[in-house]
Amino acid sequence: MPFYEAVAPPTVCLSPAYSRQYTETDGTIAGSAVCILETHSNSVSNKIRGLARMVQVSSNMTLVDLTINGLTPGKYYATVRDTGDISQGAGSTGGIWEAVKAKVLGSEPVKEPRGIFGSVEVNDKGRGNVFLDRPVAVWEMIGRSMVVSKSQEGPFRQDDPDTLVGVIARSAGVWDNDKMVCSCSGKNVWQERQEQVAQGMA
Repeated sequence: MPFYEAVAPPTVCLSPAYSRQYTETDGTIAGSAVCILETHSNSVSNKIRGLARMVQVSSNMTLVDLTINGLTPGKYYATVRDTGDISQGAGSTGGIWEAVKAKVLGSEPVKEPRGIFGSVEVNDKGRGNVFLDRPVAVWEMIGRSMVVSKSQEGPFRQDDPDTLVGVIARSAGVWDNDKMVCSCSGKNVWQERQEQVAQGMA
């Protein structure tokens, strides 16, 4: 079987044919979400440093396309947290999603918390990109927060420019968004894309 390596986001890879084969029985994407990742540090001017796109491809499998930019080189961990409170940056998001439940002793072996999504390497240019898949549904994550940091567990410093946080929000699925002009900015989708490209987010 041939193996191909690519950098296209899951939303691009999911063609109608792929969708019918690997998604819900009606051939539609089960759910989509997005998380804009930013630092709460006052020492940086451009606080938006990353974007996580999430596409649910079955009843219990979600693909995550994570892109981060402008960070110190090294290994970073992506986790989904218990709450969506980002009033104090990553420090107020609570623990890793279901970490306490995973540590409860019982007859079954300890399972990895559902909130541990994986890691991403940031290169010398400050950029990192990774595709992750987790056995979770999009609806379970809506309203929770995602943290990307060099520390997986925490605690997190609010003024750390290399710790990113954002709230996971529902987004339009593939082929679901046919709008031409954004009501929030008044810009069309092409103008918005140019801004994202300039910031290294697309």
